[in-house]
Amino acid sequence: MKLTLLLSLALATTTTFSNASPFDEGVIGAVPLILNPDYVHNTPAHIQKLNKRYPNIKIKAGGGLIPVGTGKVGLVNVNPDLEYYGAVKVGTPAQTLKLIFDTGSSDIWFPSTSCSTPACKAHTRFNPSKSSTYKKNNRPWKIAYGDGSFANGHLASEIVNIGGVQVRQTVGLAKNVSDKFKDSPEDGIFGLGFNTLSSVKGVNTFMDNAIETFAKNKTKGGVLKQPVVSVFLPSLRKNGGRNGHVLFGGIDHSRYTGQLHYVPVTQKGFWQVKLDAFKSPSHPTANTTSNAAHAGNKSGWIEHATPKQEAILDTGTTLIILSTTAAKQIHSSIPGATLDPKLGYLVPCSLRNSPSSSSIGFKLNRKYFKVPLADLAFEAVDGEKKKTCLSGVQGGQEGLWILGDVFIKNNYCVFDHSPSNPRVGLAPLKY
Repeated sequence: MKLTLLLSLALATTTTFSNASPFDEGVIGAVPLILNPDYVHNTPAHIQKLNKRYPNIKIKAGGGLIPVGTGKVGLVNVNPDLEYYGAVKVGTPAQTLKLIFDTGSSDIWFPSTSCSTPACKAHTRFNPSKSSTYKKNNRPWKIAYGDGSFANGHLASEIVNIGGVQVRQTVGLAKNVSDKFKDSPEDGIFGLGFNTLSSVKGVNTFMDNAIETFAKNKTKGGVLKQPVVSVFLPSLRKNGGRNGHVLFGGIDHSRYTGQLHYVPVTQKGFWQVKLDAFKSPSHPTANTTSNAAHAGNKSGWIEHATPKQEAILDTGTTLIILSTTAAKQIHSSIPGATLDPKLGYLVPCSLRNSPSSSSIGFKLNRKYFKVPLADLAFEAVDGEKKKTCLSGVQGGQEGLWILGDVFIKNNYCVFDHSPSNPRVGLAPLKY
């Protein structure tokens, strides 16, 4: 519901893995991502929602300031890698809802049968009267987005099950949802940020409760083996956008190359980390005097130091969003890149044919992680011509930068919720 979409998607299914698996010991369930081939994208609406969703982050497209438990949830890929959602079971007996797994927020919310707006009727609505474990909470709840869309209702307590990992959880039940959500493919949002981002003060996140449940009773199933959420977002370009997943309580070692490199969280709320530098391609049009460290650099990269910059890793944001200056530095190195005052940065769609060695990179805790130039040609904006594409990197973000799905679908991410040492593990994805 973060994006304005016109599409219909199939529900994700649940898969059970045998003991002979690349996962950490104790895996009990999984939810896979499935590709949806039909989709109409509205990038301006997406950017507008981000403006409201992050009250302390101002974003504009363009160049102005503008062994017990592991649960694996498969993801539905909204073509073309626009967003990802999976199946979540709520209540007893379970009712299945399609939710976006969002590391950039902390609420879990979806519509209830008390909502009769057209947007609610177009989605699966949770029916409290059919659940024996439902407990009402009279506290009001609401959320709003930058394009004017909104949802509100009340809190409730329910059993939430993710691929076999289940806890009693406070959720937001929407009884009023704006019409702008009518065509969104997902039913709601599953927040994976820290509890300081929760809309209602004092509400613990799903991970808070799962970790606490495991600590109290390590002998029963249905709780986490490790305090981690591991994310594999698939790429339409690389593997047809299939087989992605979110893994609760474990790590799929078959999905990355090399070793996980851990980056400490600098501030709990978003998954906020320090960004040491970024690299753009070396090209004659580039400003090679600006923090350049590429003399004799066979990789053809120009390094731009960012000693005071921080960024968030956000599965709920489609693109990479940087400062005006950083976006300009990257696109000045790409032949044919232009800045449209309404759409933002555009690049030739032929960039999709770039060799795998051509990339940009982001340095986190002294190590670079790459994003191929091919993924900067995100989506054609000229219809059937398909010569001009929206760039996967946009500017206008002068505060925290956002490393969204364009970054994450190239790098396996382990979000470690360890209370004393929250961190993000990163490694190049293996397709």
